Amino acid sequence: MNRSALARSSALLAAAVALALTVSACATGGSSTSGSVASVAHGASQVSITLANKGGSDVCTLSSATAKAGPVTFTVKNESSTAISEVELLSAERILGEKENLAPGLGAVSFTVTLTGGKYQVFCPGAEKQLTSFTVTGKTATVANSVTGALASGIKGYAAYVTQEVTNMISATNSLKTAVDAGDIAGAQKAYALARPYYERVESDVDGFILPGFGATDNAGNLDYLIDMRASNLDPAVGWHGFHAVERDLFEAKTITTSTKQLTAELATNVQRLDALTKSLTYKPEDLANGASDLLEEVQSNKITGEEEAYSHVDLVDFAANVEGAQQAFAYLEPGLTKIDPSLTKEIVTQFGAVNTLLDKYKDPTALGGYVSYTSAIRASDGPGLSASVEALHESLATIAAKVATA
Repeated sequence: MNRSALARSSALLAAAVALALTVSACATGGSSTSGSVASVAHGASQVSITLANKGGSDVCTLSSATAKAGPVTFTVKNESSTAISEVELLSAERILGEKENLAPGLGAVSFTVTLTGGKYQVFCPGAEKQLTSFTVTGKTATVANSVTGALASGIKGYAAYVTQEVTNMISATNSLKTAVDAGDIAGAQKAYALARPYYERVESDVDGFILPGFGATDNAGNLDYLIDMRASNLDPAVGWHGFHAVERDLFEAKTITTSTKQLTAELATNVQRLDALTKSLTYKPEDLANGASDLLEEVQSNKITGEEEAYSHVDLVDFAANVEGAQQAFAYLEPGLTKIDPSLTKEIVTQFGAVNTLLDKYKDPTALGGYVSYTSAIRASDGPGLSASVEALHESLATIAAKVATA
């Protein structure tokens, strides 16, 4: 589950099912540079975010509190904080960009987004002061050329792809509910594995939504938590919900109870809520790029370890879906990116091919979800190779957001 999570800019529908992300902000234990305007390099404003433990307090410090409208690159470095592991850029309605799994001492990572004039926020969960404002001045300029035209066409196609995936997810989750309601454990296990890929392909687009009346830090209203929480990030105050709560009953207890039926019904309702949200989303090219990168981070942090599917062990189903979702985002950018950097585009195509070739050997049409069970033996023998292949691809994908944002 990416709580985080890709690539996010939207105007939510003002309908009964519309949801709103509470305006949030990240403040630092130290203070952002008040009045400092971010410098511009390589066509984008440059903002550094430093995470550190100072005097026993975990702080999140911005190099600049203001930037000019246009592409902005946020570079995040965790120097010494063990309490802060992610950073999110928020607008009034949803997450625009994020980085997760920010362990102390690792190299700096970045994401690039195009921002127009207005108030934004940086959210650093775990910091002594979590929320601070970030201001953008001016308006973004519109430049029409063959590159932007190709990217715009790709965005339109990707939006349709996400909408269709959510439609498929609704159908697959309803099938899971039907099997659970019928008390059919084998049928429900099969339906569970078939439903999982739809969320995994697009989770970087849909994981930032908060139900009305809840704050951004309250898991009780966080749709991603309610749909995709797992044992490792269980919030005791909120309890079990979503796919993995159902997974636990179906694969560990191997029993369908009244609670299982209630959990499945709630899951189907929350998945249905995504429908209105995704149809209202708008994207920028860098949203697709950041989203693809985030999906591969999900593979590295959760799927490789076997943490995601702790009871069903269909982690390779999720793994493949994350890769497929990242590849689709890249594919819709590919015509424009080819005009910007043909060598990098070719390199990424080759790397996707290498990862998919590795995954192909685990396909089994008779297994749940079409992939063999991700056993401890496979993790031990093949995990490092899978991780290395994904990491190489991730490093290449991480460079394209700045390129498409400044095209």
